[in-house]
Amino acid sequence: MTTAKDLFIIAIDRGPEHAVGQGDLSLALAGAELIDLIGAGAVTVNGDRIVPGGPATPDDRLLGEAAARLTRQAPHERIDDWLWRRGRDLSAAYQAALEEDGELKRKPHGRLSFGSQFVEPVDTPTRRRAADRWQEGEPVLAALASAVGIAVERSDTEPGLDDEAMTTVVAAVHDAVMELEAVRQRRTIENAAFANLWRGP
Repeated sequence: MTTAKDLFIIAIDRGPEHAVGQGDLSLALAGAELIDLIGAGAVTVNGDRIVPGGPATPDDRLLGEAAARLTRQAPHERIDDWLWRRGRDLSAAYQAALEEDGELKRKPHGRLSFGSQFVEPVDTPTRRRAADRWQEGEPVLAALASAVGIAVERSDTEPGLDDEAMTTVVAAVHDAVMELEAVRQRRTIENAAFANLWRGP
């Protein structure tokens, strides 16, 4: 399993009262993929740029797809640009992959609706592994979850991120999620103003 799949499972396992937006989650999933590629030695981070290493062939299909989509020519892609490009509809891709693997099931009235579909995790070793990482407060998973508004309980003794590249990616995810929220707020204001214009005095 990958950090992105663990994050997806944690996000949908929380119930509809704590729903995570698809756009926010997609950005975080792209960040999780990048972190796993860093951990595998497939890429390095130079400032705010992603520098691919040698050819990478991850076992996971979606992570392999992410590796294949890296920009290998200089100047290399900025992290924030990668998040927006790779993150487009990425939550839907993870939902489809996890359903195909039997890790999710559809329900008429599930815990969380992604689009028109209600899904919930199946009790599998994969789900239990994600839950174990979450309960242990694994720093990378906790940091990405926090970026999309999933509350993380921390103690003074819990370790933080000690890798500069991963810290840079997590910070970029936070910034991208905040930017997306600003866009949402701007559209809400514009739509309200438009509605008021047609409603008249």
